Amino acid sequence: MKHFLIITAAALALLCASACKQDKAEKDFNYIVQVFTGGWNNRNYETADIIARIDTLSRLIPIEKVIIGWNLDPAPYKEIGEFLHSKDIQMILWLPVFSETGEITDCELSVDLWGKAPASYALQEGENFTFFCPSSEKNIAGFISIYETWFADCGFDGVFIDKIRSQSFLAGTSGILSCGCDRCKALYAEKGVDIDGIRHACETQGDAFFSKGNRQLDSFLKAKAEIVSESVGKICDWFHDKGMIVGMDLYAPLMAEFVGQDYEALSQMADFIKPMLYRRTEAPAGIGFEYRLMKDSIPEAEGYPEIVTDLEFLKDQLEYISHASCDKYPGIEVNYREEFARTDPDYIKESIQAVKDAGFSGAVLSWDIMLAPDSHISCLQ
Repeated sequence: MKHFLIITAAALALLCASACKQDKAEKDFNYIVQVFTGGWNNRNYETADIIARIDTLSRLIPIEKVIIGWNLDPAPYKEIGEFLHSKDIQMILWLPVFSETGEITDCELSVDLWGKAPASYALQEGENFTFFCPSSEKNIAGFISIYETWFADCGFDGVFIDKIRSQSFLAGTSGILSCGCDRCKALYAEKGVDIDGIRHACETQGDAFFSKGNRQLDSFLKAKAEIVSESVGKICDWFHDKGMIVGMDLYAPLMAEFVGQDYEALSQMADFIKPMLYRRTEAPAGIGFEYRLMKDSIPEAEGYPEIVTDLEFLKDQLEYISHASCDKYPGIEVNYREEFARTDPDYIKESIQAVKDAGFSGAVLSWDIMLAPDSHISCLQ
């Protein structure tokens, strides 16, 4: 009996320790929320409404940061920043890098390997998905100028850089096979990639060029990611030199390499990353949406089975992300849009629980909490 009691006590101690550990993990799980204030020139919301919404949410869930942008009016950010800082919440500026910027500064377009600009796509005001060359110093300088001109004195704690990629299969294979300007061609050559040979292979092989395991495709995508990463690194260094946090919007691992995003390289430059694990989004960055575009663009390519973006799929993507070397806050869409984001509380709860179970310290409630029904937030309590 004595030995039984000792064993039982030990077992209870283990159970208590396990429970405490789980409870601490729950308490340490924090949220970042996003607010899309509108495109450069048209505001979506009144300042008071944004503050009231965040205030309400902060009473329901622990909010660590607010990602907000990218309307050009500085006044709301200053007022919102004062409110957030009074609650010990960081304010992070949301800005696109290689898309949208051409609307307010002179940029050099991205072109495909045949010298043509990939097709654009208009999702909503301020998001037209026209892409600009990632290697252009002019484009990088233009992006930094946008920050300095409109946002530098607003009190931001950091910047969240979006559109750090090429066009996707949204423009067919043309979007993937970019940028092919003379400057980028020279950079590919330095990396041992013959762009003329890539173009010829694509023309002669057709869809087969995009089959998994094609060494020419792999070499192109690897070099493309290096070009994107090198430019993104310059932007990160600039903001880090100012003592600012840098977050990144990334495609889900399944599709990231096609748009020039290397998780390992980018995570070494960032303070945190937000992989867009959008399983209910029928729009750019929606996983199923992008995968179907790929299948439609290269129907004869081999190595791309049909997928189901269920819970097991989400767990696989989280496992890949777990190896990134910076803080990781997977993005789960909580806003509801009848036309392209039909989310619900069960989906959100399932997704967030998977993020917690994977050992992550938080998640981003994307991509506009102003459009999230109350039930999509209260379900997280």
